[in-house]
Amino acid sequence: MVRLSVNINKIATLRNARGGNMPNVLQVAKDCESFGAQGITVHPRPDERHIKYKDVLDLKPLVSTEFNVEGYPSPDFLDLVFKVKPHQVTLVPDPPEALTSNAGWDVVKYRDFLKETVARLQNEGIRVSIFMEPDASLMESAAETGTDRIELYTESYAKHFPEIGAEAAKAFADASKAAHACGLGVNAGHDLNLDNLKTFVQEVPHVLEVSIGHALICDSLYYGLQNTIGMYLALCNPPTELP
Repeated sequence: MVRLSVNINKIATLRNARGGNMPNVLQVAKDCESFGAQGITVHPRPDERHIKYKDVLDLKPLVSTEFNVEGYPSPDFLDLVFKVKPHQVTLVPDPPEALTSNAGWDVVKYRDFLKETVARLQNEGIRVSIFMEPDASLMESAAETGTDRIELYTESYAKHFPEIGAEAAKAFADASKAAHACGLGVNAGHDLNLDNLKTFVQEVPHVLEVSIGHALICDSLYYGLQNTIGMYLALCNPPTELP
């Protein structure tokens, strides 16, 4: 079963555009869960341009499914997640000025740094995932960091899917198989949407969870949040087609 974690950063972006508390980030998180989402993802950045550190603190007692907090492991970020103790922390290599996550970790270059950071998080009872490119040759090095999971960065899949369809998932399938063989759980996210999600989960084995935010929130403007979450959930676990 592929679980759906809804990234609510864009809800916070809309709120912050006018100040105040509309839309209410906390209520939207609760609504996403009531509509069937199996997790809530947030990515607080140093400039707090969308999710604020206070939002993360306020969300922790409200999220009844899985709470996944993404971020670069700066001292401030680590202090935050040590206070919150979410179910999962996803480590990304983004510099502070990055508009959005745009690369996976170089797990060879940063192995010692990641190994230390992963161990600190796990010592607090937090599951750790690290953001990775779809490169099967890197999965043994990823496993050497001690991480529990990797999250496959799916931007290249989404970019090439309109042109080559399922072939765009091949590197991801290979990477996921390699990660699984190393004992790692596999998550995925970035630019997955209503057009490409079904094919991704059909072609890439061992995926436990997808994190989807931007496309899902955009779709909800047309279909409504409850309907949209239902549509994504159906694509996460499509019925097996009979021969």
